[in-house]
Amino acid sequence: MADSYDRAASLVLVMLKGEASPTPEIIQKKVNLVLAMLQAEGNLDSVDRDRLIRDIESRCEVWRGTATILEEKKNHTVWLPYRKSQVEWKFWKRYERYLMEERGFSEQSIITLDDLTDSVLERLEEPQREGAWDRRGMVVGHVQSGKTANYTGLICKAADAGYRLIIVLAGMHKSLRSQTQLRLDQGFLGFDTQLNRAFDHQNLRIGVGRLPGEEFITVHSLTSSADKGDFNRKIASQAGVMLGGSDPILLVVKKNKSVLANLINWAVNIRGHEDPHTLKKIVHGIPLLVIDDEADNASVNTTTIPRDENGLPLDDYDVSAINGKIRALLSHFEKTAYVGYTATPFANIFIYPEGETTTHGEDLFPRDFIINLPPPPNYIGPSQIFGFSRNGENDAESRSDLQIIRKIDDYRKFIPDDHGKDHIPGRLPESLKKALKSFILSCAVRRARGERKNHNSMLVHVTRYTNVQKEVGRRVNDELNRLRRQLEYTDPLSPEGVYGEMKELWDSDYVPTTCSVLQQISDPLITEVTWNEVQSYLYDAAARIQVKLINGTAKDALDYNEYPDGLSAIAIGGDKLSRGLTLEGLSVSYYLRASKMYDTLMQMGRWFGFRPGYIDLCRLYTSRDLVEWYQHINLASEELRSEFDYMATLNATPSDYGLRVRTHPDGLLITAVNKMRSGTVMNVSFGNSLIETVFFHRDPETLRNNLNAIDQFLRGLGSPSGFSGSSEQHLLWDNVPTQAILEMLNEYIIHEACRKANPRLLKEYLMKRSARGELTHWTIALINNSAPTHTLSLGGHKIGLTWRKDPNPSDPKYALTKGHVIDPKHEYIDLTSEQVDEALRMMQADPDRKSRSQKVPKVPSGPYIRTVRSSQRGLLLIYPLDPEPPKVEVPVIGLAFSIPSSPMDVKVEYKVNNVYWEQEFDS
Repeated sequence: MADSYDRAASLVLVMLKGEASPTPEIIQKKVNLVLAMLQAEGNLDSVDRDRLIRDIESRCEVWRGTATILEEKKNHTVWLPYRKSQVEWKFWKRYERYLMEERGFSEQSIITLDDLTDSVLERLEEPQREGAWDRRGMVVGHVQSGKTANYTGLICKAADAGYRLIIVLAGMHKSLRSQTQLRLDQGFLGFDTQLNRAFDHQNLRIGVGRLPGEEFITVHSLTSSADKGDFNRKIASQAGVMLGGSDPILLVVKKNKSVLANLINWAVNIRGHEDPHTLKKIVHGIPLLVIDDEADNASVNTTTIPRDENGLPLDDYDVSAINGKIRALLSHFEKTAYVGYTATPFANIFIYPEGETTTHGEDLFPRDFIINLPPPPNYIGPSQIFGFSRNGENDAESRSDLQIIRKIDDYRKFIPDDHGKDHIPGRLPESLKKALKSFILSCAVRRARGERKNHNSMLVHVTRYTNVQKEVGRRVNDELNRLRRQLEYTDPLSPEGVYGEMKELWDSDYVPTTCSVLQQISDPLITEVTWNEVQSYLYDAAARIQVKLINGTAKDALDYNEYPDGLSAIAIGGDKLSRGLTLEGLSVSYYLRASKMYDTLMQMGRWFGFRPGYIDLCRLYTSRDLVEWYQHINLASEELRSEFDYMATLNATPSDYGLRVRTHPDGLLITAVNKMRSGTVMNVSFGNSLIETVFFHRDPETLRNNLNAIDQFLRGLGSPSGFSGSSEQHLLWDNVPTQAILEMLNEYIIHEACRKANPRLLKEYLMKRSARGELTHWTIALINNSAPTHTLSLGGHKIGLTWRKDPNPSDPKYALTKGHVIDPKHEYIDLTSEQVDEALRMMQADPDRKSRSQKVPKVPSGPYIRTVRSSQRGLLLIYPLDPEPPKVEVPVIGLAFSIPSSPMDVKVEYKVNNVYWEQEFDS
């Protein structure tokens, strides 16, 4: 039974139904009515009116982004608009009620979910459509952004529309499969599958099944939420459920070769009929929907595709096991729809679109549609955690990080980066002890704010080895017990001991961080509390914390449903915590896994998601290297998402996008990081791209070499042709031939970490475009700081040095804070006012840009600038950087190449070699 506060919130949301954008006055009126009603019932307990009002206002935030869609319309019949009024949406309407009344979704959030799930459903085929059909698509969300709610809604609608077999592929681990099954028990089935898989009116009702006055709809499951509840052919045969009947059937299965093989054999043996042409057994007349959760994990073929002497794929070849079984499952059904869900889609985009074999059928490339979901307005993602600038330094749309990262470097004796499975951790480092205190403090603050029945979680993810995890867990538990005893027996008023340490942490960390967070985000649930209030909850908060080991050998489980008054847990684990598994109320993370694999890093980010009322209490303790990598890959990911939006405006198809990603310069950052096959030859185009040097050497020899290279380059250009019209008086040279750029690049040393600015590929690209009569000339801009700390004579000109912060002075390389050297307004330094206005009009009219931001831009951003620039002309920006921030002897020279788009773009080849990538990126 929900407590009074939850019931009050649910009733207010129901009363607000029909209010498109409820004002604060309307919300206060409904809150007063509900509280008066509960008081009349004698059921008010201690509901904080002000907090309830703030909570409802937060849930009813109005702005809703729209999905961006790429689709291939061939072989698809439009159907949903014509059937929508004819379908009785029983499952969906029941789920809507559940989301509002039990999960606390506002009507605005439900309307958004309704629209988004319709956009997926309408791109599947109508289940009653005659003949054979097959749809392949992908939905791209954000890590921990609520994709389970999205595909649960899709499943409800698909069952209503007539899909009769629904299979959810739920990760590699049984804990994640069980968690997914439980959520579908609650949101779709309405009964506890641990007790009975087949529908029965006597089943124990949960979730949607407990809604008052709601029909208990007939639907079956052949899997259960039990730890061993995966598909079993014997149990399925005994369940009394008829495949092909009128009732929908759900299966939630692991991505496991034997499980999938048994599932295929069961379905084919029951309803399969041999095709006279192929001799393959086909299941006719049963529309199949496959939802592939975390579609980039295990589903992608990682086996080399063999080719004939003409470079074409062979008709038949072996593929990786799980990929082959998923393809085989789809190939055995006459009517199929496959939808992959992922937050890290680039492995799927790199699937060879023509990868079809006689044995396994077509590969899983999302040929029919890709839907890019917008992040909810209250979502905390990589850009909020690590900061982000799409266009460069001083970008109007840039985002500063939330100041919740705590960089650590004292862990190497405890957990060396190269430790093995037999490593025995030493004493806990001070940073981990501090993280434990932070977790106790965060739990206490939440209780002081009135969140006394909420779950609280801490993540300790430092090793993949279960034996090492066990030792880490033992030491963490010992330290937690020590802190608990001190909190119990020490005088809270004493300035010495644990209370004094907690007070110091509160004053030096928590108070300023809350202030900083509230300057960047609006969250009415974050309220100020005093130290005395927090102190009174410290021991109680510590006493509730349990240490749980979460791995394949541990018996511990994170079953939050067993703790109606809230579970406080420190979860220690590795791979099982790195994908899909949700940690409720996660506030403090201690993360050291050294993987630099793009998708692995993003999926390990359990700290992304929704943190209403406590994002200011969240802390991420991690290494400087990992912070840098997250910033780097987030920038690459956002660039490729922007490319998606841009291509949507051109009505491009998924195949077009796949080709663009495989040729985009940011593919140099992501390709091999995403399960690329050995020896794969890739192509890259630098058209419509901004290529910058953002990492620099610190040694004086290299810095002096680059300074001399640019000095000689500028002297060879002669006198400047002009100055920028701005007060900075940047120096400009016009009509510089491409050959001069190439000669400069032969002398200038680009740091190897600047993979997007790979000098060999860049030079080859410039030569190819120049040979075709494009990019024949350049404008060179030498950037001058008009209010410098230091100046420099460069190329015979006195230049004010530009200041760029050094976030990691101890790093062997100088890495720019936001992954950019450029100031975005400099990218149109060579354009006429008419061209700038045209680029701005294009940007303001772009509907997909509007889906990302409500702000009306006042200046154009890079992609639009590069579109209006002539394809014959490039722009090179030279940034002499002040040596003081990186503490080096010689000024640093940064470069930014703004390369226009081309109607006949060229590509240059690069080869992916697994040995190189393993050395560069593996853990």
